[in-house]
Amino acid sequence: MRVLWLCNIMLPFIAKSLGQKIVVKEGWLSGLVNKLILNQKRNNITLAICFPASDDLNMIKTDQSLFVKDKADGVDYYIFREDTVHPENYDAGMEKSLGAVLDDFKPDVLHIFGTEFPHTLACVKAFHNPQRTLIGIQGLCSAIADVYMADLPMAAQKKKTVRDLLKRDGLFEQQAKFKKRGEYEKEALSLVGHVTGRTDFDREMTKKLAPQATYHFMNETLRNEFYTNTWNIDKIEHYSLFLSQGNYPIKGLHYVLDVLPEIIEEYENTMVYVAGDVITANGSLRDKIRLSGYGKYLLYQIKKNKLEEHVKFVGRLHSDRMCARFLKTHVFLCPSAIENSPNSVGEAMLLGVPVVSADVGGVHNLLTNKKDGLLYPKDKPKRLKDAILQIFEDDKLAMYFSANARAHAMQTHDPDTNYNRLLEIYNEINNCV
Repeated sequence: MRVLWLCNIMLPFIAKSLGQKIVVKEGWLSGLVNKLILNQKRNNITLAICFPASDDLNMIKTDQSLFVKDKADGVDYYIFREDTVHPENYDAGMEKSLGAVLDDFKPDVLHIFGTEFPHTLACVKAFHNPQRTLIGIQGLCSAIADVYMADLPMAAQKKKTVRDLLKRDGLFEQQAKFKKRGEYEKEALSLVGHVTGRTDFDREMTKKLAPQATYHFMNETLRNEFYTNTWNIDKIEHYSLFLSQGNYPIKGLHYVLDVLPEIIEEYENTMVYVAGDVITANGSLRDKIRLSGYGKYLLYQIKKNKLEEHVKFVGRLHSDRMCARFLKTHVFLCPSAIENSPNSVGEAMLLGVPVVSADVGGVHNLLTNKKDGLLYPKDKPKRLKDAILQIFEDDKLAMYFSANARAHAMQTHDPDTNYNRLLEIYNEINNCV
C-alpha cells in the first residue's frame, strides 16, 4: 500500500538530513513516523511525505520545478512552495504542484495532517478522490476564530503597535485571518471521505463540517523522551508553573497573569515559565518595533502587577529541553480558551507532571478531573488560581495526580496501540474502495 502524508512542517528526521533547523511544532508526528518507517516493510507500506517550504529554502531557490524530491532514512519526500507566512491566502497554483506530487507517487491513501493551512484544500482538490483521502483533525481554525479574543479587554483588542500597523496584523486582523482559513478548512472537510479524531470535540465538529465522512477514532503517539522520564516531587522547583506557549490570546497567558499576584501573596517564590515565541521581547529598538499588540498587553500586565521577577520566557525548546523543563515543574498549566487534545497536556501527563487545565474542547477526554489533575470551567478563569493553590498546598495530592495521570496517558498514547490502529484505518480505506 502506498501512503502519502501531507504535513504542515518539515519533519525533524528530514530537517536533520538537510542540515536545516528543526521546527519545534507537531512533535507527535515524529513518534508516529518513526514507528511507521521501522515497520513499513513488514506491513507492506511504502510511505512518502510532502510538506511546504517558502522560497528562502536553498533547495527551492535553486529548483523552479513544481516540487523538489529527495530521500531521507529510505523515505521519499516532496517539497512544494507555499507562502506559509500568510496562510489566509489561497494559492490555486498549489493544486498544480500537489497534483504533480500525486502523479509522481500515486498513493493508495492520502493522509493529510491538519486543516490549518490552504495546502490541505489544494491537495484534496488535486487528488479528487474522497474515498482515499483521510484528514487528521488537529486544531480547527473556524472554531479558533470564534473565541480568538479570549476575554481580552476591548482596549487591548483594539490596541495596535507599530508592528501591527506595518503588517496590518492587529488582533482583529488576526481573527479575520483565522476566519478566512476556516473557510478553506470547511471546504476541504466537505470534500473528504475519512477523518481521524480522538475527542468528543472533534467528533462533533466532524459531524458538523464533514457529515459525509467516516469518523475514525485514533489517539496520538508523542515524542520518545516523554515515555522514558518520570516526574519526582523531590526534584522539582517548588511553586513553579509552566505553559508550553503563550504567543496568542487563545493560549490564555493573560488569564495566568491576572491571578498570579494573588498566588504570589500565598507563595512568594512562585515562578511562571513560558515556552514558545518570546512575544514580550522589548530590550532593543528592533524588539520594540516587532512588539505585537498582544505582547504589549502582556507586558502591561507584568509591569502593572510588578511580576518581572516572577515570569520568565524560555523560548522555543527542543524535545530534550522541553522534557527537562516539565520535570522541574510543580504544576503544568493549560489555560486555553479552546483546545482539541493538546499534546502538551499529554506530554505532561506522560511524565506525571500535575496538570491544571481549562475544561475546553476535548481536554476532558485526556484528563479525568480530580483524578489525573484539575479542570476548571472556561468561563470562570479565577478558578485557575484555586486549582493551582490546591496542588501547591498538598504534596500528597500532587503525587496522586502524578501517578494517575501517567497511567492514563500511557494508555492514551501507547505507541503500539496507536500504530496498529493507524494500520487498521489505512487498510479499511484501501480495502473498501
